[in-house]
Amino acid sequence: MIARQDEETPLLQRPEQPTTKTPLPWDQFSIVLFLETLDPLSSQTLSPFTPQLIRDIGVTHGEESQVGRYVGILQSSYYVAHALTIFHWSQLSDHVGRKPVILIALLAISVSMFSFGLSKTFLDLVISRVVCGAFDASNAILKTMVMDITDMTNMPEAYGYVPIPWMIANSAGPLIGGSLSRPADVFPSIFGRSKLLKAYPYLLPCSIPALFASTAWLVTYFRLKESTSTRTSLWELIKGGFFGQPHKPRQPSSNAIVDSGAADPDAVQSKPLSLRALLTPKVLNVTANYITMALYHMAFNSILPVFCATPIELGGLSLDPPRIGALLAAQGVAHGIFQLLFFARLHDHFGARAIHIAGVTSGIPIAILFPVINALARAHGIGMAVWLGVAVQLALSISFIMCYPSMALFIRAASPNHASLGATNGIAQMAASVARIVGPASAASVFSYSIQEGHHAWLVYYFMITIALFAVCTALFLPRSPSVWEDDQ
Repeated sequence: MIARQDEETPLLQRPEQPTTKTPLPWDQFSIVLFLETLDPLSSQTLSPFTPQLIRDIGVTHGEESQVGRYVGILQSSYYVAHALTIFHWSQLSDHVGRKPVILIALLAISVSMFSFGLSKTFLDLVISRVVCGAFDASNAILKTMVMDITDMTNMPEAYGYVPIPWMIANSAGPLIGGSLSRPADVFPSIFGRSKLLKAYPYLLPCSIPALFASTAWLVTYFRLKESTSTRTSLWELIKGGFFGQPHKPRQPSSNAIVDSGAADPDAVQSKPLSLRALLTPKVLNVTANYITMALYHMAFNSILPVFCATPIELGGLSLDPPRIGALLAAQGVAHGIFQLLFFARLHDHFGARAIHIAGVTSGIPIAILFPVINALARAHGIGMAVWLGVAVQLALSISFIMCYPSMALFIRAASPNHASLGATNGIAQMAASVARIVGPASAASVFSYSIQEGHHAWLVYYFMITIALFAVCTALFLPRSPSVWEDDQ
């Protein structure tokens, strides 16, 4: 335990850190990293061909201007279903264990991807994405598993590796979706005789992540160990009114893994709490920080490609799709490499709170750089000055992305007890899901409004700066270290 502060302790003194760092449990952590690829791989595989699929099914009746609208509805259907269910799946994982919920999520990904590839109407597409969003809680549960199998000494190192599967999936997904859609037309010598692929031209790219999810299901079933220390059968939950009446938790199984932070008797004997009991000041604090951070990040992610594609005279950069794709790919690779190489070192030197405050503060110059880069493009064209501005914005966005692993440390520390870690993370992930719905739609709408004639061109950047200021204000209420919250428990 870390000694509590008293009147004689200097206010700026960093809390003592454990002298020895716990090694990462690579036998289980490697499986978690493998499973992390499923969620982004499935969504990124759909991205390249979804607009053409919308045209092919005829829901727009030939109106090209409506394609984007229906693509947006399709994407939103996933996030709405996800936002409505993610907390309940996370809370259920505290009761029945992480492994059963992950198995359900992998099955949902596989079934929904096959269903998407076999869909012939827009309603079928929406149902497939709603099913995936409602049952796929893998991303949130895997984040909780990382918290389960690590402690405060090795968790920063673990989160340095988390971007690797996302980088792989974000690169492989568009490649699969773009190259394997309509295979009978693209590869007639190989698939030209297949009646199935002629009738369902998008089944092949959808089947790749679906089969990958099926393989991951087998790996999870046979190799992944349960990470929770208290579990209850689903039948006992149903008999007790699901989460209404108290139930007797099972003892940890022989193949369960429990991190050092959960090994103390109090943690093992604790029980999952109700939603009302979870809404402590700590959890509300970390949720407010998470939603403001995610809201800005989603707004930035939606504005960046639109800004790049918008004509220079309207406030953008007039870049073509290949350049935009290369820029976004470079951004993703830079984020992943920097987090892998430097996050753990920065955390050890500065602490999670300092990294988070620096990250959300960088959101202000990131927003200001949009009109600055456009002014450079107006004055000098797309040249060295513009690319230098883009590079500075990219560097600042790297600082912002460091907020996510920092917040994971605070989410773990904010949990009222270890048995409620899944539900606590579920609250934060539900807030992030709401941000994924609100952020892109609001930012894109404000951007479109601001570039119209007679409107203030800086309006969207004022909007982003306002969100960043809210994020900075909420960050100031975080403790100097997550260990301060853990000591209070």
